[in-house]
Amino acid sequence: MKIKKILNNNAVVVLDDEREKIAIGAGIAFNKKRNDIINTDKIEKIFVMRENDKLQQLLSRIPEEHFTISEEVITYAEKHMGTKLNEHIHIVLTDHLSFAIERVRDGIHLNNKLLHEIKILYRREFEIGLWAIQHIKERCQVEMPEDEAAFIALHIHTMKPQGGDLHDTVRQTTIIRDMVQSIKKHLTITIEEDDISYHRLITHLRFTLTRMNNYGVHTMDEEMLVMIKKKFPLSYICAVEVAKELVAQHEVELPEQELGYIALHIERLRKP
Repeated sequence: MKIKKILNNNAVVVLDDEREKIAIGAGIAFNKKRNDIINTDKIEKIFVMRENDKLQQLLSRIPEEHFTISEEVITYAEKHMGTKLNEHIHIVLTDHLSFAIERVRDGIHLNNKLLHEIKILYRREFEIGLWAIQHIKERCQVEMPEDEAAFIALHIHTMKPQGGDLHDTVRQTTIIRDMVQSIKKHLTITIEEDDISYHRLITHLRFTLTRMNNYGVHTMDEEMLVMIKKKFPLSYICAVEVAKELVAQHEVELPEQELGYIALHIERLRKP
C-alpha cells in the first residue's frame, strides 16, 4: 500500500489494488512522504467512499483532533444504536463538529429552536448528542450547551438507514413545534416538558405528518368524530384553529378525521 498524498499526521491517501483509499491511524504519516509504503499495522480505519475528494479536502483543512473526535462519536453512535450510519456521516458530522468547536471557542452560541421537540422525537440520538458534547468537553476543554447535542442528534438521525433528508427532518420538526405553540396560544396553557401527554402529542403529530407524506392518513369512524366534537368541543375547536394556521404557515392540510385524533391529545393536555 503506497502513500499517494499526506493529508495530516494521522491521515493519508493510499493506492491499494489500483484503488484510491483514505487510511486513518495515529501517526500513520509520521516521517513519511509520497510513494512510501504504509505500515498496515498502523491503520485503524480505511475509507473507500464515493465522496473521497470531499473527505480529503476536509481532512486537510481542519485540526486532526476534530476528525478523531468525530470518528469517536460515530463509533459510539453506531454501537449505541446497533446500526451502521450512512458513510456521508464522516463528512457532515466532522464538518459540523469542527465548525461548532471553533464557534464556541469564539464565544458564539447558537440557540436550537427545536431543542424540546428533538429531545422527544429523537431521544436516542439526543442521548448520543449529550455524550458527544461531554466527550468534546473532556478532549478539547470546550463546553457546549444542550442546543449542540440537539444539532448532533439531527445529523445522527438523518444518517441512519431510512433516516430521511436533513432538510425534510428539520421542516417536519419545525411544523410540529409550530403546531404545539399554536395549541398553547389557543388554550392559554403552559405545557410541562416532561408531561407524558405532551410527549404523546409530539409523537402523534410526527406520525401524522409521516403518514401524510408516505402512507396516507388513518381514517376515524364518522360516529367517533361526531362524539369527539360534542364531548370535547373546546379541544376540537382548538384542533381546527391549529389546522388553519398549519395551512397558512406551511401549506399542509389535515383531513377532518385527523383533527379528531389531535383533539383527543389536546383534551389530555387540558385535563392532566
